[in-house]
Amino acid sequence: MTDKETSLEEDLKELESIALELEQSDLTLDDAIKKFEKGIKLSKECTKRLEDAEKKITILIEDENGQIEEEKFEDE
Repeated sequence: MTDKETSLEEDLKELESIALELEQSDLTLDDAIKKFEKGIKLSKECTKRLEDAEKKITILIEDENGQIEEEKFEDE
């Protein structure tokens, strides 16, 4: 997680904000590079968190006897 224990949603909003700032291009080169580096870091963290969440997903399926079974989620 980021330095200040944030949610995935908060990190995605910050990443979107950084992208908008970079698009406006009124930043100095140094500031733009710093924002870009922070954006890359956030992007990697968000991707990792999403991949970790995907690994934990299980699908509950009712079998022919009415019993609930857990199956690991597998991306098709």
